[in-house]
Amino acid sequence: MGVMRAQFEVAYSDFHLAVDLSLPAKGVTVLFGRSGSGKTTCLRAIAGLDKQTQGYFSLGGEVWQDNRRRHFVPTYQRELGYVFQQPGLFPHLTVDENLEFGRRRVGAQAQKVDKQTICDLLGIGQLLNRRTHNLSGGESQRVAIARALLTSPKLLLMDEPLSALDNGLKAEILPYLEKLHRELSIPIIYVTHSVAEVTRLADYLVLFEKGQVVACGTVQKIMADPKFESLFGEEMGSVIEARVMHHYQDQITALSAEGNVPLFIPQHVGEIGETHRCRVLASDVSISLIEPVRTSILNVLPAKIIDCAPARKKGEQSVVLELSNKSRLLALITQRSVQQLQLKLGQSVWAQIKSVAIC
Repeated sequence: MGVMRAQFEVAYSDFHLAVDLSLPAKGVTVLFGRSGSGKTTCLRAIAGLDKQTQGYFSLGGEVWQDNRRRHFVPTYQRELGYVFQQPGLFPHLTVDENLEFGRRRVGAQAQKVDKQTICDLLGIGQLLNRRTHNLSGGESQRVAIARALLTSPKLLLMDEPLSALDNGLKAEILPYLEKLHRELSIPIIYVTHSVAEVTRLADYLVLFEKGQVVACGTVQKIMADPKFESLFGEEMGSVIEARVMHHYQDQITALSAEGNVPLFIPQHVGEIGETHRCRVLASDVSISLIEPVRTSILNVLPAKIIDCAPARKKGEQSVVLELSNKSRLLALITQRSVQQLQLKLGQSVWAQIKSVAIC
């Protein structure tokens, strides 16, 4: 499908948004930033919900807005699905009737998404005959996502869909979102201020601050860049995708990242051959000048120092390591350790990650 082009400018009395983005028209693009940074304003502009927004938007060559040519496609004519923070289901209808409402928005010939497939992916088949007021928060949001998908959208917009849920319900629904990510080809633009959701879902990451885009790129690149520690705080770290290789009887799973980089994690995840995304906090990575032996740490990886910068807290240093497969690993260590080990750019070292620290 190519790319999405988004160029918007909107001014309110107390806020100004200016963005110029080229985004991949595939996978999950996450708009991330603090509350009030412009994420939702940008999403609403893409949907055409704020007509005072000036600019341009196209999806794979299909132009939805171009103010210079006085071209504006109304929201109801844009082939998109929108999931809000609150499910917005019709309380007088059953789950199935809510889903059919979504399907009726498009003609039978335009329906590209199979209802049974969506129900299976989101685990809502057993809920179809229930009234929506009898659903849990997680169930309601899954139904809302299904309803949006059954409009057969070319683009799915999700505005902090988990923010109204408690941690238990978030943990319940995230695997379903990951399944949608893997099995559907519909591009998703997802707004959140949760680092956990970024690391679980994002392929491409856009950082917002005070109405401006401060960075965009792959989640692996952005999350491991020390420049953005002020946004991620103590949740700064690395994202590594690896293939499941073996399940051991002692509950260890062996993974292989690109380039045959081995990783061991302390629970059985996925089926053999499936891809699993690992999150490693910078504070859980240590550095050794020599290959450690007789250590309890299972993940000991050769690496090279490619960047080093002062961290947010006094006396701490962020060190960017490049693994043998060219992926990046961020380590947060003390300034004293940097001095004692005499660490410098280009130096070969060993990165150590406790298995129980990988999630």
